[in-house]
Amino acid sequence: MPVMHRSASDNSYLHKDFNGALSTGIEYLHRTYGAEAVRRYLWQFATHWYAPLTEALRQRGLVALQEHFERIYALEGGRITITRTEDELVLHVEACPAVMHMRQQGYPVTELFCETSRTVNEAICAGTPYAAELLDYDAETGRSTTRFYRRVA
Repeated sequence: MPVMHRSASDNSYLHKDFNGALSTGIEYLHRTYGAEAVRRYLWQFATHWYAPLTEALRQRGLVALQEHFERIYALEGGRITITRTEDELVLHVEACPAVMHMRQQGYPVTELFCETSRTVNEAICAGTPYAAELLDYDAETGRSTTRFYRRVA
């Protein structure tokens, strides 16, 4: 009988159902401890998980963010537009792949799912010369526009 040998690296990057679990976890935190607990949780997570990206942002500037978003959205099949100058990067997401997947699968999308963009991007910028602001967000599709900009000295 033939045996097939595979390792995780043989598979495409894909974690779409993770977002359903994340949404459920955020909803639990929100209902049980409030919106600020959700933001604290996401901030704590993001400052640790994205520490290498924060350091790259500090060292290389906004190009590090551009490369990150281009890579992630290509992996997840999302369509984005990025405009960048030396002091500003604007990321426009046509539809969030996570939100669209959850909707297609019938998973509930928590009211505070937008914090996975707002709070996480603000945390990535913490301790760097840059800040992030979520300019708009459509809860139905996850369409969003986020502006990253150089802080005033």
